[in-house]
Amino acid sequence: MRLRALAVVCLLAIAGCTAPTGTTGPAAPPDHDEDPLGWEDGYWHNSSVAVDASDGANRSELRAVTSRAMARIEVIRGLEFTDSVSVQVVSREEFRSGGGLGRSYGEWDDQVWEAAFLVGEETTAGEAFGEVYGGSVTGYYAGGQIVLVADDPDAVAVDRATLVHELVHALQAQQLNLGERRSSFDGRKAVTSVVEGDANYVMDRYQERCEAEWDCIEQVPRTASDRSYNRGLFLVTYLPYSEGPELVGDLRDRGGWDAVDDAFEDYPASTEQVIHPERYPDETPANVTVPDRSSDDWERFDRGGETLGEGALYATFWQNGVIPEDHLRSDERRYNYSHPITDGWAGDRVVPYRNGDDRGYVFRTKWDTVEDAREFRAAYLELLDEHGAEAVGENTYRVPEESAFDDAFRVVRDGRTVEVVNAPTVEDVDGVHASRNE
Repeated sequence: MRLRALAVVCLLAIAGCTAPTGTTGPAAPPDHDEDPLGWEDGYWHNSSVAVDASDGANRSELRAVTSRAMARIEVIRGLEFTDSVSVQVVSREEFRSGGGLGRSYGEWDDQVWEAAFLVGEETTAGEAFGEVYGGSVTGYYAGGQIVLVADDPDAVAVDRATLVHELVHALQAQQLNLGERRSSFDGRKAVTSVVEGDANYVMDRYQERCEAEWDCIEQVPRTASDRSYNRGLFLVTYLPYSEGPELVGDLRDRGGWDAVDDAFEDYPASTEQVIHPERYPDETPANVTVPDRSSDDWERFDRGGETLGEGALYATFWQNGVIPEDHLRSDERRYNYSHPITDGWAGDRVVPYRNGDDRGYVFRTKWDTVEDAREFRAAYLELLDEHGAEAVGENTYRVPEESAFDDAFRVVRDGRTVEVVNAPTVEDVDGVHASRNE
């Protein structure tokens, strides 16, 4: 899947290439029976095609552009497409009405993302993620075909970057171990970072060749969207597309494309290993558990707990003004998810609780050093202060009703562990999770 960057948070501009001149149509087939790298469906990687991308491509033009792009990806990636790849075009309205990418969210998710201070009580995680995905997805690969999401499906302005990106996913599905089931959000983002990182890395190499040696279709200019969306959740969602290529580039420097291929068999364990490639594969996350010390009135959801990870915690502090907004941009193309507040992350666990209509959670984090834990706790208290919190007891704070995070919080550090307990009222905090000294 490829996300397009949105307004202020990320304007990912891909420069267009010179439109082709010269011959059109399929080239002569190879002189031998084999299908060599750089040849697909009648097109060599250096073939020219006559497509005016500015007024949209018809079906035959889209097929020509796709075939040549496949041949070029083979040259860059060193892997052969074994099957043809179909391309379907749907309108953005169809994409949204069809449920987008099909992820469902419930009250458990609301508590998890409230714990991250990214989704407040005035909305739901489903609504917030829907706003992010509904307008930012430009294409995805599923079921053996590429689906391009277009504003006008009858006149597709071919987005070179999206097409190349999704074709890389098709190649991954044919040649590599595409994806791995992970139980945690952080683990899933780590897997996705290899998959999307590979696609974006190849996309960037493709762009470099367009600028240096290949005739390429002219890139259609994009305008930034001014629609409303959750910037923090977008930042969480975008991590694999920004940090993933850096990891892939690091792996390729270590051992060529073989090292990248190997990562599809041994995915990173956490977003920490993606943000800090030098920690892959040796520095694995700590197994953080939360004992149930709730009263009889409070109970856990059936789903248990969740791990947010270093990347999501960076978004937490950035979205809430603790990390300066300008820290995010490391250069014109990539975001920087590394910050001293979160660099020492070793593991975390969020466990939501419920009591009738009331909700709460325990959020426990573990850090590499005691100093890292101190720094995180101080930053967390600064986050609460951003929402107008007042101290109401030892290690206990109350965020006022004006905030979307109107609740009571107990924030305690014990060595390298910081534990946050959230409840609707100060009196409920011990009901959600009693203190150990009680």
